[in-house]
Amino acid sequence: MIDFFTLEGLPWPRRLWDIGSLLALQELLEAGSWVRHHVLSPAAVDWQRHELLKVIGPDVGLGDKELRAELTSLLSKPLLDPSPAHRRLREVIDHARGGYLSRWAAAAAQPEGRRPQPERLARVVAAHLLDLGYDASHLAAWIGQLAHQRASAEEVLRGAVALDAAAPREFTVLAVLDSAPERAQAESQDSWVSEREVVGWLKQRGHSTSGVRSGGGFCYRVTARDPFSAVSQVRELVERMVARSSFMRGNRGGIRPASQMWVDQHPDPIPFATPARGADVLSLVNEGRLYQVDGQRTLIDDALELAAPVNRGALGPAVAGAWAAVESLLSHPDDPAEEERSGKAVAADRLAAIIACSWPRAELTTLAHRHQPETPDALAEKLATCTANRDRAFAVAEALTAGDTLRLANRFRRDADIAAVHRMRRVVINPKGELATAATVFRIAMRRLYRTRNIVLHGGSTQGAALKAALRIAAPLVGAGLDRITHAALVEGLAPLDLAARAEVGLKLVGGETDLNVVDLLEPRR
Repeated sequence: MIDFFTLEGLPWPRRLWDIGSLLALQELLEAGSWVRHHVLSPAAVDWQRHELLKVIGPDVGLGDKELRAELTSLLSKPLLDPSPAHRRLREVIDHARGGYLSRWAAAAAQPEGRRPQPERLARVVAAHLLDLGYDASHLAAWIGQLAHQRASAEEVLRGAVALDAAAPREFTVLAVLDSAPERAQAESQDSWVSEREVVGWLKQRGHSTSGVRSGGGFCYRVTARDPFSAVSQVRELVERMVARSSFMRGNRGGIRPASQMWVDQHPDPIPFATPARGADVLSLVNEGRLYQVDGQRTLIDDALELAAPVNRGALGPAVAGAWAAVESLLSHPDDPAEEERSGKAVAADRLAAIIACSWPRAELTTLAHRHQPETPDALAEKLATCTANRDRAFAVAEALTAGDTLRLANRFRRDADIAAVHRMRRVVINPKGELATAATVFRIAMRRLYRTRNIVLHGGSTQGAALKAALRIAAPLVGAGLDRITHAALVEGLAPLDLAARAEVGLKLVGGETDLNVVDLLEPRR
């Protein structure tokens, strides 16, 4: 769970890959209205509904009798809006929300063999708390404190149930502006505070005013789950002002927010800038191409430029740019029309295959660097002779297949490494099944990004139950896919569609008669 709430510096394989079941149901409910407005196609929403029906099957938080039966019945047929089934689904979601984590906690208290697996439980709890609106920074502090106290699983779940049951609270947030043009208009707002009032507000609450060069600001009262999510709400208000001020004539500098915001009764200022969303394309640095921009411009150059807003941009440009990059690289005019695919959804499926094939290599390489026994064993000696990450990953895969134990470095992220060992051991033992499951999860995430893009561009809306979660989930995965596409182009000169074909074939052949290994799924055949 610490991994799932870590915002900065966490590799994509260890992040959350999906939203929770309740938010997914709410997303499906909203999708019906977008079909009515011709923003989403019926085929896209039917695919979404069928996949969700599979997801809720093992979700014990959705009950085991009447509630589950009603959900299964409703999801087994189209949910037109308006319709009786659509209205019933809204009511069922409300019933399912109450006691959702309590039902998971009860399942975890069952005897061994009947309780959920630890990683499954961690993903469910983390996704549900984030979906409720808790900020990842707040949840990271919460779970970090429990880890420091060496809390039991029961104590963690008890704390999560309490967070689930807690009602949102009212917070007062001070947003300071470094520059406030058209001052008279700002001063006419009830929430405006002058430079002198800003300094007084900070001093009264024990905050340092050193370095604060205020041009005034706004003091908002918002309802939120925690101080960080309160700041997130106010940040969106300020960003709307900044966007409006960019259209001013003669003052293109516009409104400029200060670097920090403050929350009443919260001890520390909170940065205005949000952490990057985790879309990393490391191949540009690893292959020495970060500054090489002269010469002929390629399709990948265009895609990277389009996707640039995905890390820190506003939701609309981030979603639109990320999907434009994916579609430009992984769709083709001659793609055959398929009933279960709508529009350019084939690009989402191809990217999902590439990501799934890159996952084992990424995790196994990390574990190779983490294996540091006090006395060198056979694996450590073999790793010492490896000159390439491919060989290191292959050595670890062989060790896990043989049932060997990895001796992980005793450092802060050791628990995460232990979880990765269990995960990769399942992959090397049952590669086809585990990778198929991962590819399905990635496909759902990428198609969610595609639907989100259609809602933003064709529906003209950045609101909605799952839009922010869709970008939070998709951004690191898009980065991982672009990284592999970029690497293949730089090292092999391989086109993105050819890499996707290699990935799709690899998922079919891995672990079979051709002896294709999980480490080599994106490599040219040796």
